Amino acid sequence: MKTVKVSGKTVEAAITKALDELNATTKEDIDFKVVEEPSKGFLGIIGSREAVLEASLKIDPVAEGLHFLQQVIADMGVNVEVKTQETGKETILSLTGDDLGVMIGKRGKTLDSLQYLVNLAANRYTDRYYRIILDAEDYRKRRREALEQLADRLALKAKRTGEKVFLEPMVSRERKIIHAALQKNNDVQTYSDGTDPHRYVVIAPK
Repeated sequence: MKTVKVSGKTVEAAITKALDELNATTKEDIDFKVVEEPSKGFLGIIGSREAVLEASLKIDPVAEGLHFLQQVIADMGVNVEVKTQETGKETILSLTGDDLGVMIGKRGKTLDSLQYLVNLAANRYTDRYYRIILDAEDYRKRRREALEQLADRLALKAKRTGEKVFLEPMVSRERKIIHAALQKNNDVQTYSDGTDPHRYVVIAPK
């Protein structure tokens, strides 16, 4: 992260210099700290002192995350493109291309790992957390629908047999989908058991 130290007769003059050196357009594009306030000195001449400030470009978390992801894609040598979509609460980086299977991995594990790393890269320079979702041609939506269908099917099995049904280990996000899908089902109850990374959902008849 480039930081410059500049001076000027006034703070505003120093800011203008900082914008020029950082190739920024407006004051909102930079973070700056006034190191020394300007002083006119005796008779406005003797001992006068210019304003001194340190400035750096504000980091765009989404741009940082996107840059990291594009580097990973380049290093992997896969034919994948990234599209950015802002939803207000979060940013979706959607992958398209011929090699999505490699990016998604078994049951989305590679996609989840990449999403975790992208969020780390995006938020390393910011105090406010920016959430980035990594998707691949609506894989997240299709996976959610598949899990909801699985939950309904196994709930019927638990009700029919009167026995608990144990699902395979899942990440926290997917376990939450199962719990939510059966939350209003009056015939079964769900809970998680085991320890990560082998934590799983249990569907039990009431």
